[in-house]
Formats: sequence, C-alpha cells, structure tokens
Amino acid sequence: MGRSPEPEEDREADPETVARAILLRQLTLGPKSRHQLAEKLRGRNVPEEIAQAVLTRFEEVGLINDAEFAGMWVRTRSSGRSLSKAALRRELAQKGIDGPAAESALSELSDDDELDAARRLVARKRRPVDAADPAARDKELRRLVGMLARKGHPPGRAFRLAAEALQD
Repeated sequence: MGRSPEPEEDREADPETVARAILLRQLTLGPKSRHQLAEKLRGRNVPEEIAQAVLTRFEEVGLINDAEFAGMWVRTRSSGRSLSKAALRRELAQKGIDGPAAESALSELSDDDELDAARRLVARKRRPVDAADPAARDKELRRLVGMLARKGHPPGRAFRLAAEALQD
C-alpha cells in the first residue's frame, strides 16, 4: 500500500528544479557572479552537469551576467569603500571574474576617479593633530597611510595623500 509521491515532492527531488530554486533564491538576495552561484550549487550537492546546464540557461535569459555584475561591483565598491583598482581586481577574482570582463569593468574607473576617492576618504577620516607635536603628526600619518594601504592604494600614493592632508 505504497503512497504515490506528491507532485511537490517530485519537484523537490528533481535536481534541476532544486538548482533553479537555489539560484533564484540567491539572486533575490542580490546580484551574484556565475562562479559564486556555481559554488553555492556545489555546496548543495547539485550534480555538476545539471548545475552547468541551469547556469547556462540563466545566462541565456539574462539572469546571470558577469560583465554587468563586474561593472556594478566596481562602481559601488569604488565609490562606497574608496577601494583602488588593485583591490577591486582582487575582489572580482575572488568572485570568479577576471580577464577581459574584469578589465572592462575596471576601465570604467579612471585614475583621477580613484585618486579623488582616496582624497575624499583621507579628508573624511583625518583626525585633527597638533602641528607642534611631531609624534602626534607621525602617528596620524601612519594611521592614514595604513588605511589607504588596506584599501589597495600603493604605498607612494598613500604616503603622498596622507602627507598632503596633514599639511592643510
């Protein structure tokens, strides 16, 4: 007297349906790269051939677009976090986007934009120091240089921008 499975149970057992549901859920949380979504499917034990087929279909209908994702990532992270191109390139690589797609997105960020963002960040984070106290000035200089370095700015630029800010 076996009970026949409900239609919903059948769909839940179908790996392709499960993969679609996982992808849709992930994409409702925010944009993701193909690599990030493939990792999520791998973590949920979706068979690789099914995962690749569903990912390809999502790309075909425009739900996954690594070039658009990279452009959006560069715009938001460079303006919101004042990250350098080098830091953005590393973040994109972690998300599985490199080569022409990454370089195209990074080309949207000019060197002047990157420099302006770093200057704004230094101006926002700069603490007032007593100009007569060289130890306090050096401490603030190191703090600002370290902050810029963590944002991916090269040491020479970080030192120059921090020194400029402390002269004002």
